[in-house]
Amino acid sequence: MVLTETAYAKVNLALHVRRRRGDGYHDIESLFAFVDDGDVLRAESRNDGVITLNIDGPFATGLDSGPNNLVMRAARSLPLSDKAIGANLHLTKNLPVASGIGGGSADAAAALRLLNRLWGCGLDDAALCLIAQSLGSDIPACVISRTLRVEGRGEALQPCDLPGVSGTSILLVNPGIALATGPVFQGWDQQDRGALDTSSLDAIIGDGRNDLEPSARALVPQIGDVIAVSGAQAGAALARMSGSGATCFALFCEPEAAQSARASIGASHPNWWMMLGSLR
Repeated sequence: MVLTETAYAKVNLALHVRRRRGDGYHDIESLFAFVDDGDVLRAESRNDGVITLNIDGPFATGLDSGPNNLVMRAARSLPLSDKAIGANLHLTKNLPVASGIGGGSADAAAALRLLNRLWGCGLDDAALCLIAQSLGSDIPACVISRTLRVEGRGEALQPCDLPGVSGTSILLVNPGIALATGPVFQGWDQQDRGALDTSSLDAIIGDGRNDLEPSARALVPQIGDVIAVSGAQAGAALARMSGSGATCFALFCEPEAAQSARASIGASHPNWWMMLGSLR
């Protein structure tokens, strides 16, 4: 049997950093939304207990498919009564690496959802999220892959069904530069600029922010160009950086405007990566 699961790209519609914790993590308040596209993970069952991983796609180069890959770690974390159950996993890497849109976290979450189905584990989302907590901060949210208010270091999740979010057209744009999360957080100025209002999409657009953007732009100045170009497109309601960058996004009220923006930006900046989709 072969099953397929999408590792949905994660977008921080807003990201407020409140404080650095004693354990080295940061307390955040964020609104996570998920695009209806991303990496693709396929699994074929096998009956010898072996788990393998092959990776292809435009961003596969340099990725380790060994036991330390998050997909492999996620696969081994599922409780199995039959130790002879295994799988051949195949990941098509469509999302750029180290780009602020989930990436490895989304892949690990997709592996949990996919193998839960393939192996008949019968675990609900709560059980999968509990497993995901041991793998990484963003992975529980990526298991759910629906709009969520996220607090703490990423483990406190609250469903947030804001009118106007689901179905909104979104254009992801990356200048083609990988950006590690650690240095961006280290460059945060440690100023608490206030709580995140998730009462409406208008509040997210008008009062939300990404507190990591100044630090990220200091490391990758091209982020400023991406935001400026994306925000200048006709019909763009919001242009902002996602996560720790360098991927940015623009929201559009009309899908035709998003399609036109993709064509326009692609013509003027052919080396930038883009993905057009809708929020789930």
